[in-house]
Amino acid sequence: MDEATLREKEDQELIELLNEARVALSGASVLFGFLLIVPFSARWERTTSIQRDAYVVAFLATMLAVLALMLPTAYHRLRWRERSKERMLHFSHFGAVGGMVCLAIAMTATTFLVIDTVVSTDWAIVVAIAAGAAFGLVWFALPLSTPYDRWDADVETRPRDTRRD
Repeated sequence: MDEATLREKEDQELIELLNEARVALSGASVLFGFLLIVPFSARWERTTSIQRDAYVVAFLATMLAVLALMLPTAYHRLRWRERSKERMLHFSHFGAVGGMVCLAIAMTATTFLVIDTVVSTDWAIVVAIAAGAAFGLVWFALPLSTPYDRWDADVETRPRDTRRD
């Protein structure tokens, strides 16, 4: 594969990654906003210890999800016009995956908190386990369960410092 085609592919990958992060980030930001107001509601006084623990897990996981999902945008903006696209894609990929993991944890903990508050702790445990399993299946197991044919499998590997991004 020639250098121009490789650059084109990397540009396309970066655009796709930034668009994916944009979608996930909006959901994480809404959840974070919701979680910011929960302790200030009138019913917060009546929460149990386990509900407060679930809240803290959800809040911190959401904060970490926003942090990780913003990595591609922050990296791109701070390293703009530098010849480091391959490195940017590498770090951004790990940020996006880390953000997905944190968001799955946050949403599972939030599900537990809501069901525990509205129904019962027993139901909250069952639903949270089901939600966590659903995230694991849909976001991770299914995408990783089939072989992947890489577009760059035939590209010769070169040290990063000598390759023009």
